[in-house]
Amino acid sequence: MTKQLLAGEIYSTSHLTGQFQLRSGQVSDTYFDKYLFESKPSLLRAIAYELSTHIPIGIDVLAGLEMGGIPIATAISLQTGIPAAYVRKQAKPYGTCKQAEGAEVRGQRLCVVEDVVNTGGQILLSVHALREAGAIVEDVVCVIERNPEGRRKLEEAGLKLCALFTMEELAEAGNTVSEH
Repeated sequence: MTKQLLAGEIYSTSHLTGQFQLRSGQVSDTYFDKYLFESKPSLLRAIAYELSTHIPIGIDVLAGLEMGGIPIATAISLQTGIPAAYVRKQAKPYGTCKQAEGAEVRGQRLCVVEDVVNTGGQILLSVHALREAGAIVEDVVCVIERNPEGRRKLEEAGLKLCALFTMEELAEAGNTVSEH
């Protein structure tokens, strides 16, 4: 699947119309449901293939962020053979009490995997926790860069972001697909 076709498929699968209340409290007549592309095996496989080509050389562990980054990190792990860790928003208060489950992160070079980057806030919180746990984190990959403000904040924190698509690219591809 070409990257352009992938963009169109993601858009047509995930772009919804109707009436939706957003996290901000505003109401919108359009919504982008990222879980729809993450739960479709053919799209997740194609996304993992594309993102796997952007994982920097020397990465020891893929760190999928709760919740949307976890299926993507798992799919990239299957594609590349790089172990995965699953990063909770907060450490669980029972059992192992870890914030990062799965592969060991201490002393490892991690690439954070996220589905959508908007403000970058949760990535920054998670990276801080991973670094506190002894991980080396400099790289972030995502499927969709929704807001350039997120990239700016990540870069200010010394992180390099590689996004498969911007929202504008997805919308353009979706419009191209609907015209044909």
